[in-house]
Amino acid sequence: MKTRIISAAVAIVIAVLILALAHTWVFNLAIAAIAVGALYELFKAVGLVKFRPECCACFAFAAVNCLLPMVYKHGFFTFFNVKLYGFIFVTAMLLMYLKNHSEYAYSVPFTMIGMTLLVTYSMSTLIKLISMFPDCGRFAVVLTLAGAWLADSGAYFAGTFFGKHKLCPVISPKKTVEGLIGGTVCNGVFLLIIAAIYSVINKGVEVHLFAIFIAGMFCSLVGLVGDLSASVIKRQTQIKDYGNIMPGHGGIMDRFDSVLLVAPFMFYLFSQGALVTLG
Repeated sequence: MKTRIISAAVAIVIAVLILALAHTWVFNLAIAAIAVGALYELFKAVGLVKFRPECCACFAFAAVNCLLPMVYKHGFFTFFNVKLYGFIFVTAMLLMYLKNHSEYAYSVPFTMIGMTLLVTYSMSTLIKLISMFPDCGRFAVVLTLAGAWLADSGAYFAGTFFGKHKLCPVISPKKTVEGLIGGTVCNGVFLLIIAAIYSVINKGVEVHLFAIFIAGMFCSLVGLVGDLSASVIKRQTQIKDYGNIMPGHGGIMDRFDSVLLVAPFMFYLFSQGALVTLG
């Protein structure tokens, strides 16, 4: 527990520093590092890191997708957009497959492409939140990450005190139906509190508190899908954690599995004006 607390404290300090520099290249670089790290852990878990040229192509796509928005901000290189470098990436993966088709099955390139597009698209929505909402981008990112992570706390306590019915004993033995309900409600309340505090501090943004409360509950459910999907991979590959970059917490994927679905979900709500209205 001591190790977990220290790791969490260090992670929070780093996260605060990165958010403070959200409108600089530091934020993009941090998201790029997370995306590449998550991909590496996924490829390692399913035994794909041995395909080094293919891995390099996937890592390059993830990094480019996160870093280029900083270039676009200054009006440079705009022709090299995701439609172009996405086409180049997929074509390169298929060319390598054609060259090495006798050495591995079709599942290798298409699994790598699928994982890369999922992780990259999901993480890039955090960058889009910052660029799309210069006045409340940091709040949007904080609310998104809180929506992905805080449900676990509510679910833990609800499950500990009231948990009787197993939710999915084969995939995640400790999760209970009662924990899911408690985590869902608590997540809505947590996001509501964060939003209420922000609305008091920042009068220039109209925060839709009820919508955020509902969104928080949905985040709990959406995040659970990502969490359980990542857990299935770990069980099928017989690993405990994806990595050990955060002692006591595991790897990047162990922390960001739920973010992979919550981030696009929250980005959609923010982009539709469902959660905030700028004054």
